[in-house]
Amino acid sequence: MVAVVAAKPLIRVAALCGSLRKGSYNQGLLRSAIELSKEINGLHVESVDIATLPMLNTDLEVDGTYPSAVEAFRQKIKGADSILFASPEYNFSVTAPLKNAIDWASRPPNIWADKAAAIVSAGGGFGGGRSQYHLRQTGVFVDLHFINKPEFFLNAFQPPAKFDSDGNLIDASAKETLKEVLLSLQAYTLRLQGKN
Repeated sequence: MVAVVAAKPLIRVAALCGSLRKGSYNQGLLRSAIELSKEINGLHVESVDIATLPMLNTDLEVDGTYPSAVEAFRQKIKGADSILFASPEYNFSVTAPLKNAIDWASRPPNIWADKAAAIVSAGGGFGGGRSQYHLRQTGVFVDLHFINKPEFFLNAFQPPAKFDSDGNLIDASAKETLKEVLLSLQAYTLRLQGKN
């Protein structure tokens, strides 16, 4: 008799990076997350670009409609089951592009509401930890549900090298923890959806 393994429901994860820099280590984390998700049954991670979003200005909302770049972004977030943020730290907080994206998607109707979320960060010092604290505070107001563990803060500048010259994650331990974040996000999303 052949054992049949049931496929898990597909969880679609929208991955947002707070850095617009091409060689960003946080972009490297998302590239690794996309690759690692291919090893996880029932999980699909897709990067969502926030670089084209105009700065939030409610004058750009006309008769309940948004600029095309904003509407396309909102539809990608709306269609996702959960969110993965790669949040670098600027001045002890989240970056302006990431906060701008959060604000656009929170405009009526708030499309963040009731989605599971996780945060990963790479940087100096605390590896972006302070930005995660502020992002979690914002998440409370927009009704995001963040996983608590595992936490992922990576000091990108402390030897040995964590990234190659193209900004790709090469640290095996960090990749293992990143995969644990994805598995935890998947499980939490299923729990919120009442599917496990």
